Amino acid sequence: MAWNVFKFCTGLKAVGSIMVLVVLAVVGVSYYAVVITNYGPEVVKGGSTAFTALLVLFLFHGLLAMLLWSYFSVVFTDPGGVPPTWRPSTSEEDLEVPTLPLTQNSSPHDSAKIPTMSQSGRARYCRKCSQYKPPRCHHCSVCGRCILKMDHHCVWVVNCVGACNYKFFLLFLLYTLLETSLVTGSLLPSFIAFFGDVEEAPIPGSLVATFLGFVLNMAFALSVLGFLIMHISLVGGNTTTIEAYEKKSSTRWLFDLGWKRNFEQVFGTRKLYWFLPLYDKEDLRKITALNGLDYPIRSDLEGQEY
Repeated sequence: MAWNVFKFCTGLKAVGSIMVLVVLAVVGVSYYAVVITNYGPEVVKGGSTAFTALLVLFLFHGLLAMLLWSYFSVVFTDPGGVPPTWRPSTSEEDLEVPTLPLTQNSSPHDSAKIPTMSQSGRARYCRKCSQYKPPRCHHCSVCGRCILKMDHHCVWVVNCVGACNYKFFLLFLLYTLLETSLVTGSLLPSFIAFFGDVEEAPIPGSLVATFLGFVLNMAFALSVLGFLIMHISLVGGNTTTIEAYEKKSSTRWLFDLGWKRNFEQVFGTRKLYWFLPLYDKEDLRKITALNGLDYPIRSDLEGQEY
């Protein structure tokens, strides 16, 4: 029997809210080290280094604003729950050929959809929620409900990452990587100087903040880099963390429509909105995958069970 790592996610609920404070604490230390201690005074003093310091501060505040916007968008956006009225197709024809039923939101003009029933003809049903499960939906034991296109429950955002906030989560990772890399690089000269000054005089608070800021941001940058690379590969294959864990590596994934269409099912088609934790209204209307209920599939794999 395979070891189900997701059983251990139930313990995340107890520490969830604390992690928001941890994130804000790291932001506070970084702000103090970069703005108050190192580059703010350089701008005030003027001189040859003032322009460089001003540029660092501009990038720091811009990335910080995008980071916090994306972060709280993930925290406060519902990842997507199953509508109480949602039901799989139950017509006689669909029961006889269970691989091609359409949901109530489908239309004759839609492309092929993933079946809401298994190959055995039994509808996917969540016993814990006492309701039917749409395609790619999973039950979260931490939230206590079914989440549309659930990726994972993230302790850092005190929320599930699902169909409606996955893009915001990816942007949070991107801006965290850019911000922590900027802070690490900008504090590197002061961090090196820390070891030269520490023996000459008592360690002032500014040097301690610089040291902590550098170490924390470098650690976050390295860890987020690996996490972001993993999720880029998931987006490219139109799969989630849970689906990648559950499916067999030899199985051709029926949701994989090619990199471009896979990307659009997460970020939309409007380039202006790709780097913002927002969606264009037209994309929400046209791209059914963004609502978390209907997903186009590859026509050559229509009969494959997911």
